[in-house]
Amino acid sequence: QVQLVESGGGLVQPGGSLRLSCEASGRTFTNYAMGWFRQGSGKEREFVAAIRWSGGSTYYADSVKGRFTISRDHAKNTVYLRMNSLKPEDTGFYYCALKARYGDYGGPRGYDYWGQGTQVTVSS
Repeated sequence: QVQLVESGGGLVQPGGSLRLSCEASGRTFTNYAMGWFRQGSGKEREFVAAIRWSGGSTYYADSVKGRFTISRDHAKNTVYLRMNSLKPEDTGFYYCALKARYGDYGGPRGYDYWGQGTQVTVSS
C-alpha cells in the first residue's frame, strides 16, 4: 500500500552531521504526517520528530530539539531529517513512518506504515 525507503545513515564522529531521507510511494492520504523514530542498542523505540505533510507543522523530542530538523519536499514525496551536533547517544537504527491522521505524533502506535530503517552510528 505504502512503501517508505530510508537512506543517508552511516558512521559519523561526535559533533558531525548527517541527513536522512525517506521517500514515500504507493498511495496518497489526506491530513497525514511523517515521522522519525529511532532505537538504540538495549533501548526501546523512541520518537524523534514528525511533520505534517500539508501545513508543515513540526514536532520534536526534547532530546533532539535545536539539533535536528525535519523537513519535506512535496515534489519528491520525501521527508528529511537533518541531524547536527550528533552525540554518541544518538546512535541507533532510524525508522521513517507515516501517520494517516493528524494528532498524537509521539507514539509509534499511531503510525500506519514503516520503512526498513537505516543505521546511524556516532563514534570517535
